[in-house]
Amino acid sequence: MNVSYEWLRAFVPFDETAAQLRELITAHTATVDDLVPLRADLAPIVVARVVEEAPHPDSDHLHVTKVDDGSGTLLDVVCGAANVTAGKLYPFARTGTTIPTGITLEKRKIRGQVSNGMLCSARELKLGDDHDGILELHVDVPPGTPLLQALPLGDTQVVIDVLPNRPDLLSHLGVAREVSAVTGKPLALPALPGEAPVWDDAPHAAGAGATAGVAVRADHALAPRYMGLVMRGVTVGPSPDWLVERLESVGARSINNVVDASNYILHELGQPTHAFDLGKLAGNTVAVRAARPGEKIVTLDGVERVLDASITVIADAERPCAVAGVMGGRDSEVTDATTDLFLEVAVFDPARTRAARRRLGLSTDASYRFERSVDFALPPLALNRLTQLVLAIAGGQVAGPPVDLLEHAPMPRVITVRSPRVAKVLGARVPSVDAAARLTAIGFTVDAEESEGELRVVPPSWRPDVVAEIDVIEEIARLRGYDWFPTEIRPFRPGNVPDDPIWVQASRVREALVAAGLLEARPMPFTRGGGEAHVRVANPLAEDEPYLRRDLLDTLARRAEENLAHMTGNVRLFEIGSVFEPTAGAMPREFVRAGALIMGDRYPEHFAGPREQRWDEWDARSMAERIARAAHPGAGVALAPAEGDWLWRVLVEGRDVGGVRHVPLDAPVWAAPAFGVEILLAEMSNIPVAGRGEHAHGDAAGPVPRHWPRYAPVATTPAAEFDLALLLPEGVTAAQVEAAIRGASGELLERLHLFDEYTGKGIPEGTRSVAWRLTFRHPERTLRDKEIEGRRARILSVLDQELHVRARTS
Repeated sequence: MNVSYEWLRAFVPFDETAAQLRELITAHTATVDDLVPLRADLAPIVVARVVEEAPHPDSDHLHVTKVDDGSGTLLDVVCGAANVTAGKLYPFARTGTTIPTGITLEKRKIRGQVSNGMLCSARELKLGDDHDGILELHVDVPPGTPLLQALPLGDTQVVIDVLPNRPDLLSHLGVAREVSAVTGKPLALPALPGEAPVWDDAPHAAGAGATAGVAVRADHALAPRYMGLVMRGVTVGPSPDWLVERLESVGARSINNVVDASNYILHELGQPTHAFDLGKLAGNTVAVRAARPGEKIVTLDGVERVLDASITVIADAERPCAVAGVMGGRDSEVTDATTDLFLEVAVFDPARTRAARRRLGLSTDASYRFERSVDFALPPLALNRLTQLVLAIAGGQVAGPPVDLLEHAPMPRVITVRSPRVAKVLGARVPSVDAAARLTAIGFTVDAEESEGELRVVPPSWRPDVVAEIDVIEEIARLRGYDWFPTEIRPFRPGNVPDDPIWVQASRVREALVAAGLLEARPMPFTRGGGEAHVRVANPLAEDEPYLRRDLLDTLARRAEENLAHMTGNVRLFEIGSVFEPTAGAMPREFVRAGALIMGDRYPEHFAGPREQRWDEWDARSMAERIARAAHPGAGVALAPAEGDWLWRVLVEGRDVGGVRHVPLDAPVWAAPAFGVEILLAEMSNIPVAGRGEHAHGDAAGPVPRHWPRYAPVATTPAAEFDLALLLPEGVTAAQVEAAIRGASGELLERLHLFDEYTGKGIPEGTRSVAWRLTFRHPERTLRDKEIEGRRARILSVLDQELHVRARTS
């Protein structure tokens, strides 16, 4: 939302600068994303003092001056203005500056005298039409001060991030209301030129009515409120300068005085309006109805659009004349030949406006506001001010009182706010008088006859988001300011609701993968997909990715390709997210999985380190085991060789939960192979709402007892190491051997490290050689050789008996 600083000051006479206003709005209302000076072309201009002035020796009208521009060196400047005076301050453009008129200044000689820059007039700075002399400044600032800091020149655009629940902030009135409440300054609508129109109150009618001979009909399911007014004898032409500047200050362009008046009301009040050329409406009829399938309209952007029944239109007796809430039609637009107008101010159904905008691919300032809901009570004020403005700048006269079609007005909501509840939520007591004053300042009605410790609060019509006591408490909190909250730690009651099981499970996996040096990616769960194997999204964010993904490695592969396109070949990414499978029902099956993709160098390059080592399938296998053990602590994890694209399948207590595979990429020739791991964490239930006291999860693991780490002192005794080279028969895995070694080694085994595998010459057929390094340590004394030999013999005996594994002797 673009807001004009000067336009806001026309509502509220606050004293804050644009920078201070940004802090104020951000702290109490909504985040201000940016401040955009609208006279950025004046940024290079500085304030300078003329220190010396003398007539030019070779000219009767030129002056030679010495100018202090704050740089520490006096500059020679030739000036042709008669009012240049020593000791005065003037705007100064240094050499190399491009002034607002488009001229770039250069150091040059003028009648034999060197000139370094220019003392500027008001016309040269586009601050006025005076060109007879340079602009004398009456400010108390040192030379070198930027002109924009010395004088409040030009407007500033305040860019506010308005959330969907605050449509009232999509107008200068809405923002000004907040500024008024926080600063305590009075709020008033800016004065418009001309006299306010006077008419009898329009009687409310349901469904149909008339104004000045024009029949008006509205389907209230499509337009809960619709107002119209006829004006005759207007003169369409250019807008006055003040109106053009107002619209330009928010990024809008001037079209003509009638259209500009409509756009002015939109940005002032947040109420979209529209002006039809009455002479182009067939049958003196205006009807709000659903479009008929196949109807066509050429919108104001010149595009012919085919309509259907999901789109609301404003039609005359023959054809659609506008897409309701989105854009007008070319056949009824206001032109220089227009003399009679039908002015429309309405409230359209937000859902249908959004559907029409998406169906037509057409987003406008009007649709943006109607989609988020427009204040039901605002049309009368908007129509009154629009009429006054058109009368003042386009002439004409009002042909009759307006028509106001509505079925029923929304009933106000009464919310009881308890002072003890406010204190409990905010952590500090807020006096009822203070709370009432702050709420009243933003338009809430507060019952003056409050019961003890309670307020009866009625939200204003422009705040549909306030529906419960907690919403009112939030209003009190933000109006007081979040920096008001106490900072000391106070007593609290810990909750007894356990953490979500999947969240706990995902946290363990995330910590394990981050510790392994991987980086988390959070892409959207959409893919190109295709066919019945994927679930298609009804309203995709992008048409080239309209399907829900079936596996995480699909989207991680696209992230890896993006890295490769930027010449980054060392990739280590992981994601914890959802995948989807189609079902015969309306809802797909959803699974939460953990996925990892690794490729390139195993370790960062270092000048003193070993040669580069690439990630390989064994690293991916280790990563899969790490993920599975983190996701299912205490469960038996095994990896079984697989066929096809998969290298291994991951088994947890015998259940297949994922696997390890090569990941095909669209990669350059220099890229290393990519390996991927994907492990199932849990299946999400697709029921709409979980049962009372239950999580909406299917097979999610229940809470796992937390094991607190115990302190162990750093060992001070020496370690004893030896290597075991073993012959493993076919079918015996390294994991089985490690389990047997650990069982036979006892509690003094500190580390077991597999460091070699060999097959080939010298190895009996049907076996392979695998070597481990064992590290033993006693916490209190040095181990004797006899003890080490005894453990070695015991390990070999257990391996031979249980697995038929023997030591390699050659």
